[in-house]
Amino acid sequence: MARYKHYDYNQTKMIPLRFADQIQPGTFEYTLNHVVDNDLDLSVFESRYRNDVNGAPAYDPAILLKVVLFSYSRGLTSSRKIAQACRENVIFMALSADSQPHHSTIADFISRMDEVIVPLFTHVLMVCDGLNLIGREMFAIDGCKLPSNAAKEWSGTRAELNRKQAKIDRAVSRMMTAHQHDDRQDQPPEILAREQAHIEKLEKVSAKIKKHLATAPERLGQRGTPVKGNITDPDSAKMKTSRGVIQGYNGVAAVDNKHQIIVHAHAYGAGQEQHTLEPMLMGIHRQFRQIQPDSSILREAKITADSGFHSDANMKLIYRLGIDGYIADNQFRKRDPRFAESITFSTAKAQRRKERGGQVAQRFTPADFDYDPLTETCRCPAGQPMWKRFKGLIGEQETISFQGYRQHCRDCSLKHQCLRRPNQQDGRQVSFALSERRPLSSFIEKMKQKIDSPMGRHIYSQRLGTVEPVFGNLESNKGLNRFTLRGKSKVNAQWLMYCMVHNLEKIATQGQQRH
Repeated sequence: MARYKHYDYNQTKMIPLRFADQIQPGTFEYTLNHVVDNDLDLSVFESRYRNDVNGAPAYDPAILLKVVLFSYSRGLTSSRKIAQACRENVIFMALSADSQPHHSTIADFISRMDEVIVPLFTHVLMVCDGLNLIGREMFAIDGCKLPSNAAKEWSGTRAELNRKQAKIDRAVSRMMTAHQHDDRQDQPPEILAREQAHIEKLEKVSAKIKKHLATAPERLGQRGTPVKGNITDPDSAKMKTSRGVIQGYNGVAAVDNKHQIIVHAHAYGAGQEQHTLEPMLMGIHRQFRQIQPDSSILREAKITADSGFHSDANMKLIYRLGIDGYIADNQFRKRDPRFAESITFSTAKAQRRKERGGQVAQRFTPADFDYDPLTETCRCPAGQPMWKRFKGLIGEQETISFQGYRQHCRDCSLKHQCLRRPNQQDGRQVSFALSERRPLSSFIEKMKQKIDSPMGRHIYSQRLGTVEPVFGNLESNKGLNRFTLRGKSKVNAQWLMYCMVHNLEKIATQGQQRH
């Protein structure tokens, strides 16, 4: 018969623990602890407190800042989980000196970081510069779209929300009539209670939409046309990503190419990035002016950005400021001789299906749509009418765009040839050119010639390896893949804290080699 070692759950063991010994040199927590205590000016928190004579003592902001930044480095963004870690995790206990702050204290501290985060981020950047981690030779600018603490189902233009609210009111009216009829028929009480609860839920939704329509102004896009706003978080926006459509913010960052230090960051409530280039450049300029007052960093360093930042206005800005910029346009890859014979994934997939003897469905092109330029109407290949979505300039081309109705596209037998994905929620979009393409401005032509040169392609090729690993580190390694706050100022503060965690990690790993 097998024998096992004896064990007893009722035994007691005393383990001596010194918190200072748990923060070991060379770790992230050691760097965080040292930087907060020695390099950050925490006097910015003083104005929050009025308890010098009366009132209970407050938690030291240094303790709360260490706890929050360390929790972000471990992927913890919930204030309740952070408070739990302060009670159960030895490293959290050591950083907080076992003070065990309540989750409401942590949540309040995080939500008010927008008042103090900018100077703290700059101080961390100064530490990076003091350790010679910033090369100042090239900055790559890009955006990272992250979901916010709001559901996209609560988004829409004023017209769409009005229609939704009217539809809910009609549904409530029908349910009330049916409920009264069932009441007279002596239905079981549990069924009547469930119906009444559903009616009350819809009435609350309708009241929430009415309140938003009565108090919130129409949200306008970059072109001055109405765009979808969100009832829960009006500053957030619907954005298309590789993971589908999300309701969130675009966290834009400027990254130095030497050690991938984030030199400036800001969160924007719009998926388009063209309008963010100028404020990002000015932000880089301000940051380095605080580090070195006579700095002219924009004239010294190269700036790279992808096609999302390309526009005529931005090219004018680049040349007007004398910036050595390398910003690709959407035809940059097609002009590259190295990609002349390359094929896309969908083309390769269709070829493999054809080789196996399968049917290759050709996707409908604009030529398959019935467009009438006189009446400016369009019908899809299935004969269904489409609604006019947009008419104006797209890049340098005067264009008119149509989109299919959801109910038509969802049940269409030809959707496998029309939609990119069978489960796509929005209808098919198609665009037609209204006139000859306007000649490109001299600024765009200059950028095309510059970026198509061998040296331009070489410099631009460094953009991908500079900024994308930063976003991969934050989203995948750290698990910081969403925002937990609402409102542009609070979300921007949280984005800056995410970026601070990345920079502190660089100090911990790369700064050691600089001593």
